[in-house]
Amino acid sequence: MKRLLAFIRDLFLRPSARIGLGVLVVGGFVAGAVAWQGFNTAMEATNEEAFCLTCHTMRDNLLPELQKTVHWSNRTGVRARCPDCHVPHEFTDKVARKMQASREVLGQLVGTIGTREKFNEHRIVLARREWRRLNANGSRECRACHDYKDMDFDRMRPASQVAMRAAAERDQSCIGCHKGIAHQLPDLKGEHNPAFDTLVSAAAGQGVEEGDEYYAILPRPLYRDAALTQPVGTIEVAARVKVLETQGDAQRVELELWRKNKGYGRVWYSHFGLNIVSAILEKEISRDEDLVTVLEAREDPLTGLEWQQVKAEVWLAAESLLDSPEEIWTIARSSYNESCSTCHRQPDEAHFDA
Repeated sequence: MKRLLAFIRDLFLRPSARIGLGVLVVGGFVAGAVAWQGFNTAMEATNEEAFCLTCHTMRDNLLPELQKTVHWSNRTGVRARCPDCHVPHEFTDKVARKMQASREVLGQLVGTIGTREKFNEHRIVLARREWRRLNANGSRECRACHDYKDMDFDRMRPASQVAMRAAAERDQSCIGCHKGIAHQLPDLKGEHNPAFDTLVSAAAGQGVEEGDEYYAILPRPLYRDAALTQPVGTIEVAARVKVLETQGDAQRVELELWRKNKGYGRVWYSHFGLNIVSAILEKEISRDEDLVTVLEAREDPLTGLEWQQVKAEVWLAAESLLDSPEEIWTIARSSYNESCSTCHRQPDEAHFDA
């Protein structure tokens, strides 16, 4: 080992006794030029759509999806290729993206995305990775072709004008609204969101004091008894409750909400006159005077409907509450940005009150 280290030290530090300095300098320059040219050639070769499609996962899954869109075939004949959207055009960012893309290559080699079924299972991970990248750089690759300053808004449809003018004013990232524009969207139904695990963990460690107010972390069943055997309805995410009592794995809580005085009044809302659902009771329970107490009645001047402030004491499973809704809203904000914006133009969060 000592001899090896000494050899390496001498190789790099000891002056040459047989080769002239000029030869070393010129040789180093030539070697560097050849290496640089080889690097650029490799970069260009891996930046071609043909290279992307040598992987059967891309060829069999993503290419057929792209071929069904206007980005593949249109009246002008201008087509977006894989690197146009998925490889940054600036050199430094391009190198960084190439390094990141090695994960997809590894996934192909080890079989993580080797079949259609596996690819679809992993699609949400790949999609969110690209969504985050495009959000972070303002959809720079999209704007190589679609730039706000070059758009003629007056030639758009009226609905498109409203959305695009607002987006241009905010300099909004394209991917915020145009997810799924070139490839199939991931299936989000029934998807386990790991962010909710943090809420469950936080609720498990939440100290609960009787008489204090807390917020439900997830939709939870409500019961009439401490044994949690007589269901009366469900409570919604971020609904506010007052804890009255804890018995083992159950907590007795007080709901003080609003309902419309029509029909069975099963749906209870967080505020007067606002359709923000906090709880839904069973039909036969909603008018049970032994469980539900009407505190006051008030007419909504906008609709003419009578609203009732109601109260009920019910039971729910312990470890379902947090003392602040902020963590809940953080996760909701992420879902709003990544899912809702796929179909809906994003207004400011505080624009609508219900």
